[in-house]
Amino acid sequence: MSSFNELESVHRWCEVAAQAAASKKGDDIVILDVGAVLVITDSFVITSAPNDRLVRTIAEEVERRIKEAGGPAPLRIEGLREAEWVLLDYGDFVVHVFLEETRRFYDLERLWADAPRVEWEETVPALAASE
Repeated sequence: MSSFNELESVHRWCEVAAQAAASKKGDDIVILDVGAVLVITDSFVITSAPNDRLVRTIAEEVERRIKEAGGPAPLRIEGLREAEWVLLDYGDFVVHVFLEETRRFYDLERLWADAPRVEWEETVPALAASE
């Protein structure tokens, strides 16, 4: 598990991932602090989309935004071709982008119900804010 300062960075990257997903219409975005119950990673970011094209778009946007913000590259990416469940593994945190029915089937939020949710704020794009 990460130290306090490392955990602050993990939460920052998770928030960047959540904001990226929101910018591409990701549904029901959740950040879970799973470090206390799952020793292999500190946090999950979970989101979903109604079709495989949007799942792929969200995953690519998350990767792009984290990289642009000076964050780490994913250690591995799984499921991008099928785009039913794309997993971006950054080591200290994992981003899950699901097709809606796949998310309902696996129900990670229920599986990790004991993990605290991390609050995050969706940023409003400058254009939308000025309208």
